[in-house]
Amino acid sequence: MPAEAYLNWLIQHTNTAWWHDSAEDAELDRGLKRGAVGVTTNPFLSNLAVSKNRSLWQSEIQSICRLGFSAELKAEALMRLVVTNAARKFLPCFEQSGGESGWVCAQVNPARAGDRDCMYAMARRFHQWAPNIAVKLPATLAGLDVLEECTAEGIAATATVSFTVPQALAIAERHRRGIARARRNNVAPGKCFAVIMIGRLDDYLREVAQDNHAPVSESDIQQAGLAVTKRAYAIYRERGYEAKLLVAALRGAYHLTELAGAALLMSIAPAYQELFVNGDYPREERIERPVANAVIDRLRKIPEFVRAYEPDGMAPEDFISYGVTQRTLAQFSEAGWKLLESFQ
Repeated sequence: MPAEAYLNWLIQHTNTAWWHDSAEDAELDRGLKRGAVGVTTNPFLSNLAVSKNRSLWQSEIQSICRLGFSAELKAEALMRLVVTNAARKFLPCFEQSGGESGWVCAQVNPARAGDRDCMYAMARRFHQWAPNIAVKLPATLAGLDVLEECTAEGIAATATVSFTVPQALAIAERHRRGIARARRNNVAPGKCFAVIMIGRLDDYLREVAQDNHAPVSESDIQQAGLAVTKRAYAIYRERGYEAKLLVAALRGAYHLTELAGAALLMSIAPAYQELFVNGDYPREERIERPVANAVIDRLRKIPEFVRAYEPDGMAPEDFISYGVTQRTLAQFSEAGWKLLESFQ
């Protein structure tokens, strides 16, 4: 990576770090060389990795397909191949940082987003796969319950399918409750990474705005996720939350350049890594630049933006029914987990 690359500047001169958003074997190696300090996986990415790297695990795949697992356990077993491969590659980072970095996500079945018992059992299994596994749970009410249990037991977790300030705050509060429980029992609490799927929120609000003829521009929509993220980040700093924000689902270079300097994590897919390695962007910390009030005022004409932007815009029991939550769970299930279940 050239010394002048934007990505290199970011990690060398600001508080912003990044995770590699892919599970494909060769791409993981490139991410490591470029300075990634963790790995995002999900059922969609796991299925891609198994399909593209079949030769890497051919004997294991054949064995899994012959063993007669239930469909759900078959998907889990295939995902384990992918996740543990990434965990092995990032284990030196984990060990050298004393467990601060080098985490790899392993996501529970997205079709179980309301099933506490199933997600909790999965979390405890996934935790055993490697020391640097961060179990990925949905930011639904049930997922938050499991997050607190995991934290109290010392299991690291990533709270995903999260797009809003209310979700980010609920994640941090439940993590804090889990920390208190862990400490009362002399347990080292599990870490927590709180996702904001910045681009997926923009995608959703764009459709809502079009459908409702909302008086907003494309430029306004492109700043919606940034406004939500900047507000959540400011509240995290104000309250001193232990959870760390993890910004995912980028839709353009602006999603990184406008957050540069924040003490958070960016999940960056290989295609965007190429932009930040080869593109020329201003070397400026822009996290403190607010989204213009006029933009916020126009976005407020979209009720779904208000629900995402205001700290009390939704109660935890509403998270699962938020439009983009349902869309994302369905995509992770149909284009990821179910494909692993039927993998041959």
